[in-house]
Amino acid sequence: MAGLPHINILGDEIEVIKLCDYEGLNQEEAGERLGVSRGTVQRLLASSRRKVAEALSQGAALIFMDEDNTPFHVVTDNKG
Repeated sequence: MAGLPHINILGDEIEVIKLCDYEGLNQEEAGERLGVSRGTVQRLLASSRRKVAEALSQGAALIFMDEDNTPFHVVTDNKG
């Protein structure tokens, strides 16, 4: 990903786009699952969709951020 522009996406944004766009929940159902209002889901969904669209159209890397505003570190086991 060196040389690519980066777009930070928060864990809450990832979760809400997964629930609404991947699992097919409506915003009210996603809000109930997450324990937040439908308005919060709507705001997070708009933000996450904008970031994903920007990354796809601009060739940027999406950087998954945790609650402390630091990148997620994914550990893989290559033994298999």
